[in-house]
Amino acid sequence: MLAVSEGPATVPSMAARTKTTKDRPSYRCTECGWQTAKWLGRCPECQAWGTIEEYGAPAVRTTAPGRVTSSALPIGQVDGRQATARTTGVPELDRVLGGGLVPGAVVLLAGEPGVGKSTLLLDVAAKAASDEHRTLYVTGEESASQVRLRADRIGAIDDHLYLAAETDLAAVLGHLDAVKPSLLILDSVQTVASPEIDGAPGGMAQVREVAGALIRASKERGMSTLLVGHVTKDGAIAGPRLLEHLVDVVLHFEGDRHARLRLVRGVKNRYGATDEVGCFELHDEGITGLADPSGLFLTRRDEPVPGTCLTVTLEGRRPLVAEVQALTVDSQIPSPRRTTSGLETSRVSMMLAVLEQRGRISALGKRDIYSATVGGVKLSEPAADLAVALALASAASDTPLPKNLVAIGEVGLAGEVRRVTGVQRRLAEAHRLGFTHALVPGDPGKVPPGMKVLEVGDIGDALRVLPRSRRREAPREEEDRR
Repeated sequence: MLAVSEGPATVPSMAARTKTTKDRPSYRCTECGWQTAKWLGRCPECQAWGTIEEYGAPAVRTTAPGRVTSSALPIGQVDGRQATARTTGVPELDRVLGGGLVPGAVVLLAGEPGVGKSTLLLDVAAKAASDEHRTLYVTGEESASQVRLRADRIGAIDDHLYLAAETDLAAVLGHLDAVKPSLLILDSVQTVASPEIDGAPGGMAQVREVAGALIRASKERGMSTLLVGHVTKDGAIAGPRLLEHLVDVVLHFEGDRHARLRLVRGVKNRYGATDEVGCFELHDEGITGLADPSGLFLTRRDEPVPGTCLTVTLEGRRPLVAEVQALTVDSQIPSPRRTTSGLETSRVSMMLAVLEQRGRISALGKRDIYSATVGGVKLSEPAADLAVALALASAASDTPLPKNLVAIGEVGLAGEVRRVTGVQRRLAEAHRLGFTHALVPGDPGKVPPGMKVLEVGDIGDALRVLPRSRRREAPREEEDRR
């Protein structure tokens, strides 16, 4: 009898233990969905920090069909006029956005501190405000008086521009009900928090909640929204990657703090192309768009100088004429210096190796070499290889290149000059600025009238633009030293 009574008693105990194990909470990465039984500071799957959060045992639920908000229509019957873009008043920003701001669109603008994000958006807020379209500028990083001082400095004062300093999400939504703006600018999304979500402002959960609430408000009201985002030390947008997926447009604001040039580059755009770039100039009176920014990257001289060469780079669809400079001096240390500014160090090192091996210029091996660009522009595309190589060869031989010459082409390790994209657009821009000669790879296509184009197949053909006597002088001096 005792054995019979003990058997049923152990069954509920095991069931209770099994139920407790199933109900035990586990942890999941909010970025990639990886699951674990204990909390970790870093996800082993996607290597993200602070994304492991606790969640309970999933409950099996079925969603019943509900009431639809609007009937499905054939796509040809959908009214597309509601998504017509409205200009921001800043042509360079409209270029990147694809014509302007679409009602209900949410734009994320990210950039490093001090690059000019707040200055640009305050200028946009004033120019976009009108009798029919109010603008609400919400700042979470500064006081209202500080923003007013900046507005006075750049001339961004308008009666239809409303300003509020808030860090609470509920207060921001309250301002939307009171002002009823057509454009909302939030500076920045990392400084606003919701009291219903645990965590400090800028955390993963807070950024998701704030962005989600503002996106819902934008879609429901047909209101355009510009969100300012912070970036990490690696240049990525701070916060969860989900933020970039939720918004409609992602823009990166780039520029050297010590230079005047600023670039707004489209990374994601549901309403236009992502290969457009807007150029701006930052100065004491604010920020202005540059319809023709090539003048910032050139140095006008009466006579050519050794070690300089011009090229045409493509920033998105826009061709820009840029100047590459090089300087070589005798080294005082066993390991010569290799210093670059605005150029990729690896590409410059490759061009030095190609010049020494394929171009037979041996004077570069034991000399300090400095290479840079003019105006703060960064040249990373391979189309600038030929200009870098010619600038280095010109500096080594102390021989200037012919005046009004541009060089376009990618240089391979075998010394060949390869074709690049957009050669016709590059030549047209160089011809518009008054350049009459160009070195390009073979088959450049239609050439602008009045422009002399020399097709080069390898680095040896390109070096023939240098005077022969001076071009051989550097290797000869090096042989005498040996």
